[in-house]
Amino acid sequence: MMDRYKKLPLFIKIIAAAILGAVIGVFIGKDAAQLKPVSDLILQLLRLLASPLIFLSIVQSILRVEVGGKSIGKLAWVLMSNTVIAIFIGLALANLVQPGRNFHFPRPTGIVDKRPFDVMTDLLGRIPKDFFSPFANNDLIGIIVIGVAVSIGLRALRSPETEERIRSITSFVQLGLQLVLRLLHWVLEIVPLAVLAVVARVVGTTGFQPLIQMSWFVGTVILGLSLMFCVYLIRLRLSSWVRPTVFLKGAFDAFTLAFSTASSAATLPVTYECAVEKIGVREESASLGIMVGGTFNHDGTALYEAMAALFVAQAIGQTLPLANQLVLVVMAIIASVGAAGIPEAGLVTMLAVFSALRLPIEYVPLLLPLDWILDRFRTMINVAGDMAATCIIDGKHRSA
Repeated sequence: MMDRYKKLPLFIKIIAAAILGAVIGVFIGKDAAQLKPVSDLILQLLRLLASPLIFLSIVQSILRVEVGGKSIGKLAWVLMSNTVIAIFIGLALANLVQPGRNFHFPRPTGIVDKRPFDVMTDLLGRIPKDFFSPFANNDLIGIIVIGVAVSIGLRALRSPETEERIRSITSFVQLGLQLVLRLLHWVLEIVPLAVLAVVARVVGTTGFQPLIQMSWFVGTVILGLSLMFCVYLIRLRLSSWVRPTVFLKGAFDAFTLAFSTASSAATLPVTYECAVEKIGVREESASLGIMVGGTFNHDGTALYEAMAALFVAQAIGQTLPLANQLVLVVMAIIASVGAAGIPEAGLVTMLAVFSALRLPIEYVPLLLPLDWILDRFRTMINVAGDMAATCIIDGKHRSA
C-alpha cells in the first residue's frame, strides 16, 4: 500500500487529503481546530526551505547564464514588462471581481499585523544589515539582494587564474540547490497532511461554503492567465515577424507538455525544439529567450501569487490599500524570479510573499486542493512567455 501511495502524483494525494479532511471536519465539528499544529509544522518546514531555495536558484542562474550583445537589454525589457503586466492584470481582476469578498474563513489564530506599509521601512529598510539575518528571518528582499550581489561579484572575479575556483563554486551551488530540491520533495510528500488539517478545520468550524466559493477564485485566475496569453499574442503581432497563428501552431507541443507536467524545466527541451524547428526563430534567439529568459521568467506564477495574496486578504477581511498592493507588485516580481521551474515551487515563494505582506500563512494550504489545476495553467503561461520573448528578440523581419 505504501509503495502504491508513493507512486501517486502529488495532486491526487492533495485532492484525496482534502476529501478526507472534509469528512473529518463534518464528523468532529469544531474540535477539528485541534489539528492546526499539524499544518503549522508543515508550513514551518516549507518556510525553512524558502531561503536557501531562492538564494541558490538566483546565484546559480546568474553564474551559469552567458549573455552578451544588445539583445540582452531587449530581453530584460521584454521579460520585466511582461511580468509587470501579468501582476497588474491579476491585481485588477482581483480588485474588480473580488473573489474573496463573500468568504468566511476562520479568523487567524495569531496576531494580525495591521500596521500601514511604509515604503522606506518595508522595502528600502529591508536591505540587509548583515549576511545572516535575512536567512534567519526569511526576509525575501534581503535574500535576493545578497544573492544578486554574491553572484555578480563572483562573475566580476572571473579570470584565467580564478576560472577553476569559480567553476568549483558553481558546482557547489548546483549541488546545494539539488539538495534543497530533494528536501523540498520530501516535505511536499507530507503537504497533504497540512491540506487535510486545514480543510478539516474550515469545514468543522464554518461548513462547506468557503470551499465551494473558491470556484470564483479559480475562474478569476484562469481568466487572468487567459488575458496574459492575449497580451503575448498582441506583442507578437506588433514586435515580431512571427504571426500569432504560426506561434499557436508551432508551440502547441510545448504548451501540451507544460500543462501535463506542470514543470517549465521539464518542458525546456521541447520548448526550444518548437521555437527553432516549428516556428523557425534563430538558434541564437532561442538560446537567449528560452534558455536564459526561462530561468527568470515566470509570468504565470507572478500573476497567481499576486491574486492569491489579495484573495486571502479579502477572505479574512484584511484590507490591502494601494500602497500595500504596490509592495505586492515588487514582492511578486521577486518571488517569480526566485521560483524554480518545478511543480509546487511557487508554494515556497508564496509563503515568503505572504510573510512580507503580513498575511497569515496558515491559509496557504487551502489553496492547494485547487492548485493542481491552476499550476498547470500558469506553467503553460510561463512557457508561452518564454517563447513569445524569443520571437520578439528574433525581430520584426525573418532572417534568411
